[in-house]
Amino acid sequence: MRRRRRTNAPHILALLCAAAVLAATFFALRPLFEPTAADPPDDAVSDGQPDPAPVEPEPEPTPDDRARALLNEMTLEQKVGQLFIARCPLEEAPEKAARWHLGGYILFARDFRARTPEQVTETIQSYQRAAATPLFIGVDEEGGTVTRVSRYPEFREEPFPSPQEVYAAGGFPAVAQDAAEKCELLASLGINLNFAPVCDISTDPGDFIYPRSFGADASETAQYVETVVTAMRGRGMGSVLKHFPGYGSNADTHTGVAHDERPYEVFTDSNFLPFEAGIAAGADMVLVSHNIVASMDGELPASLSARVHEILRQELGFSGVIVTDDLAMDGVRQLVSDERAAVLAVLAGNDLLCCTDFETQIPAVLDAVASGEITEQRIDESVLRILKCKMELGIIPPE
Repeated sequence: MRRRRRTNAPHILALLCAAAVLAATFFALRPLFEPTAADPPDDAVSDGQPDPAPVEPEPEPTPDDRARALLNEMTLEQKVGQLFIARCPLEEAPEKAARWHLGGYILFARDFRARTPEQVTETIQSYQRAAATPLFIGVDEEGGTVTRVSRYPEFREEPFPSPQEVYAAGGFPAVAQDAAEKCELLASLGINLNFAPVCDISTDPGDFIYPRSFGADASETAQYVETVVTAMRGRGMGSVLKHFPGYGSNADTHTGVAHDERPYEVFTDSNFLPFEAGIAAGADMVLVSHNIVASMDGELPASLSARVHEILRQELGFSGVIVTDDLAMDGVRQLVSDERAAVLAVLAGNDLLCCTDFETQIPAVLDAVASGEITEQRIDESVLRILKCKMELGIIPPE
C-alpha cells in the first residue's frame, strides 16, 4: 500500500496569519512615529532658521488717522463748509446744513421758546439726519444772565444760576454739580457743545462782563474753569473757553468796537491763567473775542488777528479748535464786510467761524481759495482739528 505524502499547509497558514498580525500592528503604531503638523520632522528645522514670528493684529486707527482718511474723501466745498458753525436759520435748517456742508449750528433762545423737549430733540435729529458729516450743535448755557434753554420751564423748573451764585451756595463741589446738570440737560436734547465756561477775570460790577464771570481773581477763576471743564469732559460735553485773551473792563463788542490798552504783562500774569487752566484740563475749544488788544495787535480785532492766534497756539500751547466770537457782532461789522471778515478769520488761524451770514461767507472763502489768497493746506489744517474734535466727542461715531 502506497503511503500518502505529508504537506506543510498548516505551517504556511500559520505563517500567513502571523504576517497579517504584524502588518496590522505596524499600521496601528505607525502614527506614533510619524511627524504631524504640530510636531514637524527634525529635518524641517535643521537649517537653523528660527520659527516665523506670530502675526500681530492691525492696530486700531487713531482719531488722527480717521480724521485724515475722512478729510481725504472730502471736496473743497465740503471742507470749507465744515469751518462754519452758524446761527440756526428759522427756515430750511436741515436742507441748508446739507447744501452748505456746515460744521454745525448754534441754537439761541428762539429755538427753544414755546417748544417741548421732545420737539427740540426731534428737530435736532432732523439736522443730524440731513448732514453727511455729523454737526456740532451748540448753545450758550452759562447760567445767570445767559441761558438759552433753562430759562423756559418746559426744560427746567428754574434757570441755571450764575457761576457766582453757584459758588456762593456751595463752593467748588456745587460748581462741579451745576456743570454736570447742564451737561445732562443739553445732552438729553442732542446738544453736544456748550459755549462755556467764561474765563474772563472781572471783580468790578461795573464791567460789561462781570455778571457772566466768576467775579474773582485769576487764581480762583482758574480753579473755577478747571472744575467746569473737568466736569464737562467727564460727561462727553464739548467745552469752549471764552473770551480769549480776556475781556477785562472792555465795552460790549456786540454793540461796537472795543479797544484794550492794557500792557501785555497784565495778560501773562493774570488774564491768561484761567485759559491755561482750562487747556490743561482738556478743553475742546477756545473762543476769541473781537476786542482790539493794543499790546498784541493794535489794528485788528483779536478774532481776526494772526498775532493773537500765534500767542494762543505757541505761548499757551493750545492745539484744539479755535472759534471766533459771532462775526455778526458790531465789533467786527463796523470794521469790515461780512465777506472780508470770514476770509480774515481763516487767514488769522481760526478753525471754526461762528456766524449768521454763512450763505455769503462760505462763497467768499471759496473765492479766496480759488484766487490763492487762502491755501487749501490752510483749510485742511482746520478741518483736521474739527473732525478730530468731533470724533473725540463721539459726534462722529467709531467705524
